[in-house]
Amino acid sequence: MDASAMQERRIRPGWDVFLLALLVFALLQIVGLAEQAALPNRLQDVLRHPILGALLPPSGYAAMGEVGPRPGEPIGLVLNALTLGALLVYALLDLALKEPQRTRLKAWLLALIVITAVVLPTGKLILLRNANGPASYTHDGGVIQTEATIQYLLAGKNPYTEDYVDTPMAEWGFSEYRTALYHYPYLPWTFVFSAPFYMVGQAIGFYDQRLVYLLLYAAMLLTASRLATGASAKLAIVAVLALNPIMALDVIFGQNDVFVLAWIVLALVCWRIGVQRRQASRRWLILSSLCFGLACASKPTAWFLAPFYGLLLVQDNEHLARQGWRGLGGAVSSLLRRVAPALLVFLVLLLPYIIWDAASLYDDVWRWSSGQGATGYQIWGWGVSNVVLGLGMVENRFSQWPFWVLQIAIAGPLLFWFVVRQIHHNTLTLACWHYAFFLFAFFYASRFLNENYLGYILAFAAIGILADDNLALDS
Repeated sequence: MDASAMQERRIRPGWDVFLLALLVFALLQIVGLAEQAALPNRLQDVLRHPILGALLPPSGYAAMGEVGPRPGEPIGLVLNALTLGALLVYALLDLALKEPQRTRLKAWLLALIVITAVVLPTGKLILLRNANGPASYTHDGGVIQTEATIQYLLAGKNPYTEDYVDTPMAEWGFSEYRTALYHYPYLPWTFVFSAPFYMVGQAIGFYDQRLVYLLLYAAMLLTASRLATGASAKLAIVAVLALNPIMALDVIFGQNDVFVLAWIVLALVCWRIGVQRRQASRRWLILSSLCFGLACASKPTAWFLAPFYGLLLVQDNEHLARQGWRGLGGAVSSLLRRVAPALLVFLVLLLPYIIWDAASLYDDVWRWSSGQGATGYQIWGWGVSNVVLGLGMVENRFSQWPFWVLQIAIAGPLLFWFVVRQIHHNTLTLACWHYAFFLFAFFYASRFLNENYLGYILAFAAIGILADDNLALDS
């Protein structure tokens, strides 16, 4: 970089400041709207909570009154003010400081923003739930039902065979759409990994599944910067993964997308370290494969990454590099060797439940989501399913319609195209970008495209834009 370019960088504000501002403004607005819509008693519950109600002086609560801007309760408003204050300082330091102090202090401020905008609001809802009952201040499947599956596991019961009609799940949501009371749609690693934390929580008298999600959220953010190069890109990739408004809302309310996202990000980070540390690449590739296997044993959404992740694992294969897609056959043995840890850990986690009751596992994870059976999942979400409903092509939300035909017609050609593209340009950015939009196309054409999926998709689109591709595995 020449002298004029360096001078320009010192004067011109960093683009990561704008991105962070966009994320923070959107997140505060969306979380405020969500709390206003879903938590009508939040003000009264905060005021009478023994911890939250004592965080501010009585005069402060009195001055704020009973009516205020979103989120409408004093603790949330103070956290919003702290978040915006940290953002303002972040922007000013970007203009005022030089490297390396600028990036170092901005990283600390970003951490503070994550804490005040996501971690502490999550803690607030955890405390409110603890005071108001297990069916309050949280999400059904990600927290309430997963805690019930842990209890079944520790009691020696099969979470896929049991129902959830006698758990707090029965108190959550719309009564006509509570079909999840008879199905657990996630895979075993979600509750197997969480079980030791639950046991510790029981020993100390307090547990909320979001504590596990926060742990994985923190691990993901602490490592994600390894995927990018350059100060602004490193800060930006962490900011998007942390403050993506839909994903952050998932963390706060306890949806479990961050669980599978964290394992995939850890897999990609280990792969990247293996690329950088060529002499120790085998060890890091094994660890990467294990993390990916754990992601696949958590939620089927991870499976859609498999073709793109598999290509990354054989990025160094001579047959693939020289012959393109014609060299796939020559890369198979290398691929199988490197993906073996993922397959092994996946089978270790799933085989016990396949042997125990394969029909119940299939019914809970696949038949339910495809709307089959008396208690199948309804037609829902933001995708093409609304066109099917709106045109009267089905009688009601529980009717059958051949979405699978549309999924194959749209997602099938995309998968072929994306795989061919990645074979010719086998990079991390393309793998994540292809995964994001392949998954988007598949769920857009499916029976349901729930809004939380969009936050998950956006996380991989961000990695696809911000990650660095200037490294490759040695042969």
